[in-house]
Amino acid sequence: MADQTLLAIDCGTQSLRALLFSDKGALIGRSQIEYTPYVSPQPGWAEQDPEIYWDSLCLACKNLKEQHPAPFKSIAGIGVTSQRSTMINVDANGNPLRPAIIWLDQRKAAPPFGNKGLLSMGLKLARVDGLVKGIQSQGKCNWIMQNQPQLWDKTRCYLQVSGFLNHRLTNRFLDSVASQIGHLPFNYKTMAWASKYDLPSLFFPIPREKLPQLVNPGDPIGTITPSAAKATGLTQGTKVIACGSDKGCETLGAGVVDSSMVSLSFGTTATVQTTTDKYYEPIRFMPPYPAPIPSRYNPEVEIFRGFWMITWFKNEFAHQEVAEAKKLGIAAEEVLDRHLATTDPGAMGLVVQPYWGPGLEHPCAKGAMIGFGDIHTKAHIYRAVIEGLGFALKDGLDTMEKRGKFTAQRAAVSGGASQSDEICKITADIFNLPMVKGRTHETSGLGAAIITATGLGIFPSIPKAIDAMVHEKTVFTPNPANVEIYNNLYSRVYQRIFRALEPLYTEIQEITGYPE
Repeated sequence: MADQTLLAIDCGTQSLRALLFSDKGALIGRSQIEYTPYVSPQPGWAEQDPEIYWDSLCLACKNLKEQHPAPFKSIAGIGVTSQRSTMINVDANGNPLRPAIIWLDQRKAAPPFGNKGLLSMGLKLARVDGLVKGIQSQGKCNWIMQNQPQLWDKTRCYLQVSGFLNHRLTNRFLDSVASQIGHLPFNYKTMAWASKYDLPSLFFPIPREKLPQLVNPGDPIGTITPSAAKATGLTQGTKVIACGSDKGCETLGAGVVDSSMVSLSFGTTATVQTTTDKYYEPIRFMPPYPAPIPSRYNPEVEIFRGFWMITWFKNEFAHQEVAEAKKLGIAAEEVLDRHLATTDPGAMGLVVQPYWGPGLEHPCAKGAMIGFGDIHTKAHIYRAVIEGLGFALKDGLDTMEKRGKFTAQRAAVSGGASQSDEICKITADIFNLPMVKGRTHETSGLGAAIITATGLGIFPSIPKAIDAMVHEKTVFTPNPANVEIYNNLYSRVYQRIFRALEPLYTEIQEITGYPE
């Protein structure tokens, strides 16, 4: 049987990528459309015009059609994976009613549940009132209901980016169970919309009629409509298959199907994630997410603004390297590798705590660089940033292993920064685990292609699809001498930084009012 072509749409925070894969997992074609991640109408806000996502999808597909006409014409099915917890209000025709509020947004809503009476007292006695109210305050649906009630009344459907793009392609308000990650009335144990009196529904009281119909990963969403075919160049009637979130698809595309292996995502948000059939909370009140493999979970620990820190470093310190990379036609990370190759483990005593964005566990945290001396250069700063991210991810894995009662044997690396072999080597040494890099760093798109291929019946199961489509390129083996240095830095320094600085973070917050 001839190879069948699969189209994966991967809509991220900073760009959308349309990716053509063969049913053997080979990346045939790639079109990336970059855009400004967000605009901030007010301090702390992060919004995006949803039409940017659709316009980028159309342009990327047209580019692929022009560059790879034969495989584009033979597309058997399409799968959409996208950034998580970026929400879009649309009317009955799927037209946006306001800018999307993206996951980086920091506006706060008034908690609708547990604010008064005996319940409020009970939460205080249990010492979880701040956490419970904090989770609710992050719900952008609550903010819209409270501040833009007329717009909320006009909302026909409240959608993830994947749901918005699925509707544009098929004219159906359907989305994958594995995409429902964020502040929504979703029951993670049952992997379905929560019932009326479940806590998620009390925390985020969205009427069921304003939510999309959910289907399992691999199930059909619909087919390409005539209007979508005209806008994108895709063939009318081509099947669109439900996939999952970008991180979940990335874990799948890395070949992680159980807890013997973990997936490290070197993306805008850095994550460590695994796959399990057991429900457990890797962090208190943080459920495991629905995996793109039906009936399985993806426990995860996130480092907000994770490998975005490389973007921060490039913007602030690496204009020369970025210009050189552009001239050579390669990723800037490859040029920055020289800073890692010419410095030693430990960055001459410079250690970074990469809390450039506070997380659920540490809402008052700020980033820190300690150990500066006149010997330190730009190269040391860059290495310390990469090592700090590695330490933070290792801390996340330690937490997951303890709560999930497992021990990882291998790790897979994905995301833009995984293009750097030096970053992969450092991470292998910090984790003291073999680091596997696949043939393509477009692992999220590959995961979507795997689900799409299974949903189309090209493979009888996801494990069979993984066997055929996931291929290792390089395995980075830990260096024992470096492992010893990193183990000492991690246990004797990094793990003590937050506890030492936390009182000062609180003082900073009280004095300056930032972060909220």
